[in-house]
Amino acid sequence: MHLSPNIELGGFEFDLSIVLMLIVTCAIVLIIARLGTRNLSVENPGKMQNFMEWLVEFVQGMMSSTMDLKKGKPFLSLGLTLILFIFVGNMLGLPFGIVTEYHDASKATFFNQPLVNVVEELHKVHAANPAGEAEVGVSWWKSPTADPAVSLGLAGLIFLIVHFLGITRNTKAYFKHYLQPFPVFLPINLIEQFSKLLTHGMRLFGNIFAGEVLIAQLVKLGSLGIFGFVASIPLLMVWQGFSIFVGSIQAFVFTMLTFLYISQAIATHEDH
Repeated sequence: MHLSPNIELGGFEFDLSIVLMLIVTCAIVLIIARLGTRNLSVENPGKMQNFMEWLVEFVQGMMSSTMDLKKGKPFLSLGLTLILFIFVGNMLGLPFGIVTEYHDASKATFFNQPLVNVVEELHKVHAANPAGEAEVGVSWWKSPTADPAVSLGLAGLIFLIVHFLGITRNTKAYFKHYLQPFPVFLPINLIEQFSKLLTHGMRLFGNIFAGEVLIAQLVKLGSLGIFGFVASIPLLMVWQGFSIFVGSIQAFVFTMLTFLYISQAIATHEDH
């Protein structure tokens, strides 16, 4: 696996590839939303308008399976944003990758900021083999959701939204459910809430990361001579097709679980 281009600012390390991919993902989602909502027409809708209308109905269908549509209406935009953002993010690492090679620690910089982990790795390689040429590959293009910081960050954002809604909209029932069926179950109910946070984010990260690791290995197989190249082409085609399926399913599951957790937090006694 290649390294990430990390720089240090204010005592914190930032992964530039993740920053780049988040900007690209947001830009693509904004473009899709803009194309789907401009020149709206009832009599002669365009292809992008039809696609957005289908997506809205699809997300409404997901929502209706977990909560009443009247209660869920304020969260439609959240669901649309999540499913578009995660789907686009999951797909970005599939078609190609951008990798740069560094041999000299003094040139491993980005706008005069040293790529700290690359410099450290080059020094390690050089120390292990002073006579040889050090070489470190850096990956600049990958799925942002293949990074645990992004996946767990999304899950953490949903976690905060869910509990804020529970505390502000359904206060009595929200706190009461931690003591059900008996007060002695309080620790178990607390553990359950934090396990939801971890599984929500790690499921997305694990599936997308594993897919990209296997694609990297198949690309490496293609560089091992003519037989490796020939064998890697059908394997890559099959795996990339399967990765599109997995990426779509993970966007669906993440959004569906978001609606489920929100519905549980705002469910009143009358709903039960």
